[in-house]
Amino acid sequence: MSALASRKFGEEFASMLDRVVSVSTSNGRRVTGRVAAYNPADYSLWLADATTDDGKSVAKMFISGRSICLIEVVEAGPDLTSLFDRINALFPNMARYIREAGVIVVMDRIRVTKDGVIEGSGPAAERIQRIWEEWKRETG
Repeated sequence: MSALASRKFGEEFASMLDRVVSVSTSNGRRVTGRVAAYNPADYSLWLADATTDDGKSVAKMFISGRSICLIEVVEAGPDLTSLFDRINALFPNMARYIREAGVIVVMDRIRVTKDGVIEGSGPAAERIQRIWEEWKRETG
C-alpha cells in the first residue's frame, strides 16, 4: 500500500508543473508563481514569474523543499470530464482523472492535460493525442 501511496503522491506533485501555486515557507513568507521545475528527491521548487508577499516580482525563484510548509494550487484547471469519458471508452479501466490536478493518467504512463499529451510515447499516446485534438476542436 505504501508504494501506491508514494506513487500517487509523486503523480500529484508532478501535476503542479506549469500551474500557478502559492507557497508558504517556514519563515512565514508567501510566494506565488508558476512551477517551472521541481526536485522529486527533496521537493524543492523553481517558480517562474514569482511574486513575494511584499509585492516584489522575481522572474525565477528557487525554494528549498526543507523550507516549504504549504503549497496551494491557485490556478484552477479546466474540467476534463468529457475528454476523460472519451479516453476511458477506448481504454476501459486504464484511465484515471485526477480532477484537482487537471490531469488524466492512462495506463500509469501517459499523462494528458488541457494542453494535450505531456508525458508518454508510442501508439497509445499518439491515439490519445488525436482524441485530445478532436476534443479541443469541439470544445474550443
